[in-house]
Amino acid sequence: MAGYPNAPPNYGYGAPPPPYGAAPPYGQQPYGAPSAPYGAPSAPYGAPHPADKPAKDKPPKDSYGAASGYPPAPGASPYANPFSALMPSQFPPGTDPNLVAGFQMADQDRSGFIDDKELQKALSGYSQSFSMRTVHLLMYLFTNTNTRKIGPKEFTEVFYSLQNWRGIFERFDRDRSGRIDANELREALLSLGFSVSPIVLDLLVSKYDKSGGKNKAIEYDNFIECCLTVKGLTEKFKERDPMYSGSATFNYEGFMLIVLPFLIA
Repeated sequence: MAGYPNAPPNYGYGAPPPPYGAAPPYGQQPYGAPSAPYGAPSAPYGAPHPADKPAKDKPPKDSYGAASGYPPAPGASPYANPFSALMPSQFPPGTDPNLVAGFQMADQDRSGFIDDKELQKALSGYSQSFSMRTVHLLMYLFTNTNTRKIGPKEFTEVFYSLQNWRGIFERFDRDRSGRIDANELREALLSLGFSVSPIVLDLLVSKYDKSGGKNKAIEYDNFIECCLTVKGLTEKFKERDPMYSGSATFNYEGFMLIVLPFLIA
């Protein structure tokens, strides 16, 4: 990315994929693993698994997503609050002085944080024009909150990660058209460790193609938004799937707290 400070090796997101022989990219089923035939009927939504037995001591539910009988402890929740306060941070040791100066210039009130408009302006100083939605996704993914503020540590991670992603985009934009098509997007996501099905890939291209699907290709700024969405949703899913089985269980509130921040960004 022109004008960006040089990043330390493997810093931020977008680091090289694991070596050959390591676990496959997240979402990719291991070779030979059985799968249900396409079009096979499935159990009704919410129906118990055949192997499951009803727990005798499990409290009944009196409304969707809410259990009665055993109220949770005050303030307790298995999911992070998306509006929790962002803790102050410092620049990592060895941060490029130009990057420090860029943050300080954007931090007009010297609060130690910059907001969404200040981050958007700072990015434009590096010849990167992003929509406010993309800026909000960047802030959410790197702070795990929707407070729409970012500190020195997160600011540094954002810049170095954008540098990595720019390099990936340019590597797969082989015809130098400024856009990548569905096949190139699939390869780019694989290089980041994400394997998506053809149906999901078509949905991504349709969503992020500025021509409304006519070009069947996406430009750099929308490529960043696409990567942020795939990465963010995958990481949230992985939190509930520590064994990398490709399956996870969510309650209603947990599902909403995972998906909604990406919709309201």
